[in-house]
Amino acid sequence: MLIRRRIIIYIAICDDNEKTVEILKKKVMEFLKKSNEFADITVYTQSENLQYDIQEGKYYDLILSDIEMPNIDGMNLAAYVKRYLPEVLIIFITSHLKYAVDAFELSIFRYIPKNSIGSRLPQALKDAINMIKIQTDEFYAIKTPTRVEKIPYHKILYIQREGKNSVITLLDNSVTKVRKSLTQVFKEFRSDDFVYVDRGDMVNLAHIMGIKDGIVELKNGIRLPASQAKLEQIKTKLSDFWSEQI
Repeated sequence: MLIRRRIIIYIAICDDNEKTVEILKKKVMEFLKKSNEFADITVYTQSENLQYDIQEGKYYDLILSDIEMPNIDGMNLAAYVKRYLPEVLIIFITSHLKYAVDAFELSIFRYIPKNSIGSRLPQALKDAINMIKIQTDEFYAIKTPTRVEKIPYHKILYIQREGKNSVITLLDNSVTKVRKSLTQVFKEFRSDDFVYVDRGDMVNLAHIMGIKDGIVELKNGIRLPASQAKLEQIKTKLSDFWSEQI
């Protein structure tokens, strides 16, 4: 079951260059208007002010940030922010390509060179907003006579068949059991981000770290064997998913 509601997206823009901040804000507002999305935008020209606000409880869904800034650079800012807002999406917009590898290691959502803002920012914003909606608006709803449990898709690591039940394992290693077949659960998800690795296991593409020797490696160190019949399909879907993140 898919549960949707309209949301306001909270966006921060951080760059020590005021002109760049204004350009980014204008581009973001143009995209939001065109896409009929709603957002609350806050701009910062000092990274320490953004850090302070987040420390004091300010919430953001998305942060657009430069990397090379005085006092607190973008890399350190991102690492700090993730401690308070682990699910925040960060887009680095910078002239300094040398940081791209480190940015990937910080789970940065996108990396956009400043000379490509016009061509690449709109798609990055579209993808980020879609991801935010997944994080905040899409749940798998489990209804029983005694409870209703809503599980955000992005928190699901994998699902396994257990007799007539399906066991859902989350990123925090907690599990939830639903009395439905794995096939039925898959149909109810209505999402392209899940894939069968064999007849009894289904995984979230967003949490696959790699595939080696027929083993699908997930976050948290989980390793699941993939059937030979499913292997090529998994690789294709994973490649498509990863290409959308670049």
